[in-house]
Amino acid sequence: MRFTEFKRRRGLVIVTAAGVTAACVASLAPVQSIASSHREAPLIASTPSLDNTDLYAFVSPDDANTVTMVASWQPFEEPNGGPNFYPFAEKTAHDINIDNNGDAKPDITYRWMFTTSYQNPNTFLYNTGVVSSLQDKDLNVRQTYKLERITPSGTKTILSSARVAPSFTGKASMPNYESLSNAAVTSAGAGAKSFAGQSDDAFFADLRVFDLLYGGDLTEVGQDTLKGYNVNTIALKVPKSELALKGDATRNPVVGIWSTTSRMGASMHGKPATMNQVSRLGMPLVNEVVIPLGKKNEFNATKADSDAKFLSYVQKPEVPKLIKAIYNIPAPAEPRNDLVEVFLTGVCKACGPVAADLNSQKLNKDVNPKAFAPSEQLRLNMAVPTTATPNRLGVVGGDLAGFPNGRRLSDDVIDITLQAAEGILLPNPPAAVATLGDGVNTNDHAFRSSFPYVSLSNMTTVSKS
Repeated sequence: MRFTEFKRRRGLVIVTAAGVTAACVASLAPVQSIASSHREAPLIASTPSLDNTDLYAFVSPDDANTVTMVASWQPFEEPNGGPNFYPFAEKTAHDINIDNNGDAKPDITYRWMFTTSYQNPNTFLYNTGVVSSLQDKDLNVRQTYKLERITPSGTKTILSSARVAPSFTGKASMPNYESLSNAAVTSAGAGAKSFAGQSDDAFFADLRVFDLLYGGDLTEVGQDTLKGYNVNTIALKVPKSELALKGDATRNPVVGIWSTTSRMGASMHGKPATMNQVSRLGMPLVNEVVIPLGKKNEFNATKADSDAKFLSYVQKPEVPKLIKAIYNIPAPAEPRNDLVEVFLTGVCKACGPVAADLNSQKLNKDVNPKAFAPSEQLRLNMAVPTTATPNRLGVVGGDLAGFPNGRRLSDDVIDITLQAAEGILLPNPPAAVATLGDGVNTNDHAFRSSFPYVSLSNMTTVSKS
């Protein structure tokens, strides 16, 4: 793999914002998004339990032979959301899809299906006493899940009734919530682990910009709007060979990953009910930043192999035009084939103007180039080693193990995406491009050092005042 061009550009991102002009620029990032994928489309906003909010995929930092995939649902879970709190949706397929040959169709789908049970249906309480284990009789509302691995050759049940970590109802009810969360980590085969349960929302961003651009008072930027909120999270760690084309992660190290939510529809005219896709997420911010309002619901329902119909929105993005109008930073020339690489093909020298081989399935030795189809996926080159001190700006910060090569929990996707939209990956971008950001650079909680890596659930929402 040849990554010299990205390494050379590392110097572009050490420019520090200074003065009023830079402060204005730094405030712009959240103008374009509600969150990575929180309430991103009109229909899904009204059904939060089906809304997949974020997707992460990275080589496991403590187990280099494996890849961890993390997907979350149900945005803005206020910790004190009783008495029902936040179960995973039933009769719903929570899928993580893998495309290892680049044809925009899933070669592997990992599917979680959840079931809810009540120990005592004659009480309003989520828990009837102090809960000390997932089997505790006082945990009234319980969820389990079936995990399947689906391929063209058939379906394999990996787990049939694995337990879900409950919503955190508070210290009085769950004085050792960490033990409950850890107990939900389940072996999923040789070298594999699965987790499902509530966690802190790992996404971080300042979203108060919708208050009329802070009312002109830019001194208030840098507040993490997601601070204090939880999400429902699934995580899966598997050996690289389980994901790679032909099981060979050396010859074929690149995989494309996206999550989908599908709900069982009604039986019509005597035909059996089918699963209908209602939400999807690969690269963060696509449905928020790239897809226009009138197409957002359609995008959520579209299969990845039909993404060509959204090509024009990637080639002629709205964000740079807005930035030029407001901050007078020149917009890169269109069509934006560099963004086509980032969002639709992965980065490779044969893919477009970004002169590097990084994370396109075209780099896999056993891929048929004629079958390759552009589609919106989070692409990960599993051969890129982890870094001991990750750079939050990922590839544009010279750290090739980060976004948009996969996505780690600590990657600052708002800043990276905004700088990419302004041409940071193109030759000689304006110096101001490297200052773009929202002033929120890290999550409010440290991530766990071992699987499932996400932080524990918040007990109380942090005051936004």
